[in-house]
Amino acid sequence: MLPGSVTAEASGDGQRPSRLGGLTLGLLAKVAFLATVNATSIWALGQLIPEGVWLGVAFIVVSTVAIDVIYLTKARWAIPYKYLLPGTLFLVAFQAYPVVYTAYISTTNLGTGNILDKDSAIEQVVSTSVGSTESDISYAARAAGSDDGTLGLILVDETTEPPSVLVGTEEGVTEIASEDVVYDGDRVESAGDFTALTLAQAADFEQELAALEVPTEEGVIVLKTFSRAAVVGFRLQYDEATDTMTDVETGVVYRPVDGYFRADDGTRLTPGWEINIGFENYRRVLTSEAIRGPFLQVFVWNWAFAAATVALGFAVGLLLAISLDHPDLLGKRLYRALLIFPYALPSILTVLIWQGMMNQNFGIINKLTGLGTPWLTDPWMARASILIVSTWLTFPYFFLITTGALQSIPKELSEAARVDGASGPQAFRQVTLPLLLIAVAPLLIASFAFNFNNFNVIYFLNRGGPPIPGAQTPAGSTDILVSYTFRLAFESGRGQDLAFASAISILIFIHVALFSAWTFRKTARLEEI
Repeated sequence: MLPGSVTAEASGDGQRPSRLGGLTLGLLAKVAFLATVNATSIWALGQLIPEGVWLGVAFIVVSTVAIDVIYLTKARWAIPYKYLLPGTLFLVAFQAYPVVYTAYISTTNLGTGNILDKDSAIEQVVSTSVGSTESDISYAARAAGSDDGTLGLILVDETTEPPSVLVGTEEGVTEIASEDVVYDGDRVESAGDFTALTLAQAADFEQELAALEVPTEEGVIVLKTFSRAAVVGFRLQYDEATDTMTDVETGVVYRPVDGYFRADDGTRLTPGWEINIGFENYRRVLTSEAIRGPFLQVFVWNWAFAAATVALGFAVGLLLAISLDHPDLLGKRLYRALLIFPYALPSILTVLIWQGMMNQNFGIINKLTGLGTPWLTDPWMARASILIVSTWLTFPYFFLITTGALQSIPKELSEAARVDGASGPQAFRQVTLPLLLIAVAPLLIASFAFNFNNFNVIYFLNRGGPPIPGAQTPAGSTDILVSYTFRLAFESGRGQDLAFASAISILIFIHVALFSAWTFRKTARLEEI
């Protein structure tokens, strides 16, 4: 037999895996898979290490080593891990880590004004504190522009011999080599990529040039006239020894307090920086009057919304499943297809259609009925509208699962109950329903957890409105916790309060997890029937 030829040898089933040059196709696929994993890991490490994301670096290294070891070893103990490892890694990366990271963020003050670290915040506070006092550093200047439309200043430092030529833009100052400078007599006509503007051309950009600030270590360079520029110093100076910020013009001292530099009168400098504040965000939920009242109202409605949606959806779905389970009913397939239709459409699209139909002034519902019902603007009508829409979206799911569950229950059990004297409703309640709940109870719990965080219906129907009267936070009458959290984080009107939103997210997670665990324990008793 020639080396490298493809062979097939008989075995127990008559065939063996194809071999190519002594290598099985499975081994080639394994090598290709591991090569892809390792190449991707090396690329990711190259991105994470310069950024100092050491937790990500550790996860990638450990994961890559584990994958290589598990998939290259032939030991029997590694076989189960070849199936468990991918799912475990995805679980850690996309579920466990986000929860842990959200919990960490909830113990900080992260949000608008507190996103940077302290060093970056100090640098930005100082660099943006341009004072009104002109320093003794000045330049001969001409307004200039580049081919790409960038405005700048051609600056001549007359204190050096020979005078040095610089170009200043919003990005900073660049010194230009003498061979790249073109003169017209004593005046610089061009420097590097920038060409001096005439007075008429500069007049067209008067406002832009007046606002142009060229950053330097001493301050910023600004135009004083069309031919002169000067350095204006920074008003705030940071003292590393005392960790204070001082206003050199007024003498006011700012000290670090709660992630900001604050003066004795409470005035603070922005931006601040991220710090750890422990459980302060959780304390705000429980003790702040401005937050606790709306939070409790949202929490109660959240429970009512999730429970009512599951109850109504299950009841309607079960009723329709029973109605269409009659063996002599004609057109059952057509009816079932039509009833599944709301489940097949994207939920966001369906909600937006309902929003249009429920518009008080232009909606088709009020047009057809001749009523002016405030479906989405009155608090109680808005809640009823939410339940109508969510039931419409939910009942096809329960219709599907109850139809399958009913068909799996032996008809002989119901017939035996009727022989024993039970009426139709009694047979359903005592025999069919308990057997049905064994199959669908876990799905009911999962549906409750889903609807507890059903952001789409709440937000896209009426954005959680109408507002709760007197609420000092962006809380609406139909907001649930997840939409309330979203609005706190992104629509509070006071900037993004990411840390506080993270705290509420953790409370939601704990609540749903505990409730789901408790209900699973309770529904397990159904199997004893």
